[in-house]
Amino acid sequence: MDRRRKKWFVWVAIALGMILWFGTDVYAQGGGPCAEDIAKFCKDVQPGGGRLVKCMREHQKDLSPACQQEIREGEKRWRETAQACHDDALRFCKDVKPGGGRLVQCLKEHPDEISAECKERLAQPRKNR
Repeated sequence: MDRRRKKWFVWVAIALGMILWFGTDVYAQGGGPCAEDIAKFCKDVQPGGGRLVKCMREHQKDLSPACQQEIREGEKRWRETAQACHDDALRFCKDVKPGGGRLVQCLKEHPDEISAECKERLAQPRKNR
């Protein structure tokens, strides 16, 4: 993989990871094994814009074992999704600035063109991605 593709892959992985894994809206609504940790460490943080993710990362060593496990599993899921969608993102979304859900939205705007694997990953419920 050349340097440019590696750099793009990192951005794809980060962008998809922030959106697909952390699912801040789900955690902010009080669900999942990180709900108590969010209430304890990040209760005054407004979800969105990566703020909740940043707060959780700042308190990563203080998180409950269940939440830490959820994070590890989530990171694995988002890496798999980013890998599955990498070539599609390069093909259809190369001019899209990662972040804010723009990359995922771009991929979803090409439902008949993206790979079956990427389409499947994007269609899975957030928890299973």
